[in-house]
This record gives sequence, structure tokens and C-alpha cells, in this order.
Amino acid sequence: MAASHWSGPIVSQTGFQNGPSSVVTIAAATAITRADHDGKLIVMSAAGGAALTLPAVASSAGVKFKFILGADYATTDWTITSAEGDNIEGCIMVASTVVDANAADVITFDASAAAENIGDWVSLECDGTYWYVDGRALTALSITISG
Repeated sequence: MAASHWSGPIVSQTGFQNGPSSVVTIAAATAITRADHDGKLIVMSAAGGAALTLPAVASSAGVKFKFILGADYATTDWTITSAEGDNIEGCIMVASTVVDANAADVITFDASAAAENIGDWVSLECDGTYWYVDGRALTALSITISG
């Protein structure tokens, strides 16, 4: 089979572009938008965390985000909050413990855990009704889910 070669960016019908534009670095409070962030790796880069707000579920069917901690030992929590509340479902693994998201509205990368690990992450996918969460964290209580 012959190898295929392309020049320039490869763009999908949903707007994903492979390469550096598929990573977004955030260092301050941000309203996460479908247009600016769909399908991208979102690196939370400031040691002092911030509040991130997800877009409305009704207009987010098919949207995917991955949030990854890119700064060690945050001094303030990073929070990811649902715009409407009580629509985050699924579970994550935190230090080999399953953490359930059952009608939750906030995911917190907890600075008080004092052992956050660069690379701890959560991903969220929306079906137009719920945000479905998956994720991993190294240290107990470093990511919590509430609401």
C-alpha cells in the first residue's frame, strides 16, 4: 500500500484541525466555547487556578473537550462548571478509586490536595442532554466532583 502525503492542515467536517491549533492554553477564568475549543486539548497552565464554565448542553451535542493540568501544585482550585448545573454524569479514577459524577455540576482540581500531578486530566463529551466525564488523577482527592 502506498503512503499518502498531504501538505497544509487537515480539516474535518466538524472543524478539527490537526497540529498546534488543537491545543489551547488557559491561565485565567474562561467561558469555554464550542467554536473556540471543540475537540481540543485544553491545558490549564497557571499555578493559581481559575473557574472554567462549559457551554450550554442543548447547543453542545457532539462537542468534546479534554482538560489537562499543566502546572504543578496549584495555589487555587481549577473548577470546571456546567452552565446549567446538575448535568455532568459518568466517573473518573482518582488514585485507583472510582469517583462518581451523578447529576453533578462542578469538577474541581483541588489545590488543597497538595499533590496535584502535571498530566491529571478529565474529558467531557456532550450528547445534547448531559456532559459525560472520564478522567484520571494520581493523588487521592486531587480531583473531586460535586453538585
